[in-house]
Amino acid sequence: MKLTRPVAWFLLAFGVWSWFIWITFVKNLWGNASGLAFDDAGDPTGYFWVHLLLAVTSFLLGTGIGVIGLRGVLALRRERRERRDRG
Repeated sequence: MKLTRPVAWFLLAFGVWSWFIWITFVKNLWGNASGLAFDDAGDPTGYFWVHLLLAVTSFLLGTGIGVIGLRGVLALRRERRERRDRG
């Protein structure tokens, strides 16, 4: 399957965005002082575990999507370089 340039860049940007957003989310979840993420004894609550699972899953999916985008961008650049060298 060949990706178009805009699609490849979109997927790559989505992967980068995913890293930024979900790492920030987990940092905020870990430092949650509102009492939702940790109980009074300092133990993680169900809220914490569910949201951590959501964040890790989204982070992994975003990473995979970003890798697909990166491979698409690199393939398009390689193809453009080969065309330029031939003609």
